[in-house]
Amino acid sequence: MNVPASPRQTSTMAVISLIFGVLSWCVLPFIGAVVAVVCGHSARSEIRRAPPGSIEGDGMALAGLILGWAHLALLILLVFILFMFLGGLAFFAHLAH
Repeated sequence: MNVPASPRQTSTMAVISLIFGVLSWCVLPFIGAVVAVVCGHSARSEIRRAPPGSIEGDGMALAGLILGWAHLALLILLVFILFMFLGGLAFFAHLAH
């Protein structure tokens, strides 16, 4: 007797992570990246805790994580450059007086 395999389910958190990872680059700069990272980590742990093969979406969760972390790293770099630029301006303005 062949018992049909239960249908595989895609992790909702993985889908949300991927969507917000893409949105962080287009519409929601900081918030989207944070949501993508949080949901991506949550999805990957959900997939690991489930019985093997019952939940899909690890690739989507990983893509959301990569997009989110890359966006956050770029934002940190831009803030650092901005502070260095403003600090340089203040330094040279102080030297001019």
